[in-house]
Amino acid sequence: MEKRVAHGMLTGDPARQRRAYLFGLGTVLIWSTVATAFKIALRHLDPLQLLLVADAVSVLTLGLILAAQGRLGLLRGLTRREALRCALLGALNPFLYYTVLFKSYALLPAQVAQPLNYTWAITLSLLSVPLLGQKLTLRDLCAIGVSYAGVVVLCTQGRLTSLDFGSPLGVGLALGSTLIWALYWIGNTRSATDPVLALFLNFAFALPLVLAATLMFSAQPPANAEGLLAAAYVGVFEMGISFVLWLSALRLTTSAARIGNLIFLSPFLSLFFISTILGESIQAATYAGLVLILGGNLLQKRGA
Repeated sequence: MEKRVAHGMLTGDPARQRRAYLFGLGTVLIWSTVATAFKIALRHLDPLQLLLVADAVSVLTLGLILAAQGRLGLLRGLTRREALRCALLGALNPFLYYTVLFKSYALLPAQVAQPLNYTWAITLSLLSVPLLGQKLTLRDLCAIGVSYAGVVVLCTQGRLTSLDFGSPLGVGLALGSTLIWALYWIGNTRSATDPVLALFLNFAFALPLVLAATLMFSAQPPANAEGLLAAAYVGVFEMGISFVLWLSALRLTTSAARIGNLIFLSPFLSLFFISTILGESIQAATYAGLVLILGGNLLQKRGA
């Protein structure tokens, strides 16, 4: 696969690049819908119930994808060390990450929770200093300042003098989820396991943890069609197909930067779905905060 990607990048095959854009845009479209799906599911399920259904569906989805690609046999070559790494990372994602993220969505309007999730790249750069020994440049520090200024504007909805964060717990959980995601991302940098197989194992190993937590702190998910369908949608698309599509786009593209830039379409499309499907009135401060958060991400990316 690496040789095929390298060959495509050298020749600049237009057909490969078109497929890369199609896969990338498909991923962005999925990411744009999941905040709405979260909120619909949370009308009927609590965060742990939502995670239990979504995790179970994602394990099935990723298993079917691996089977269709003829890669389930990779499980036989998995070492005990790799399996243990996947289990530990599964405790971070999906177990801790989505438990915290879903709770933040339960406490915040979708138009606030969703943009806050985009600060994970800034959190990653901060954690890379103590954990990976990297150094922050002046550009990095400016990017961090711009992004977190956007967080303040977003969370106060422009009421900067009062610093009224609405739900401080919800904001704290949303920002905390980016910390968990960044730790998961850093943990994966040292993994040599096939990425789709690793994600399948993360979700499979996490399923008993999610089930135990649900039985201890919640209850069996109610038989509500809308809630269960929304949770299943999250499992199939957010936790499964989008990851495979994004990997495919990166493997096919002649420029990872071009594909990466598609990410910036997602939050604005997401606000459209939040407005039209959930009926939230999108405030001007939401757009202002989102532009600052994404501006900080873009500033940091240009310096990479």
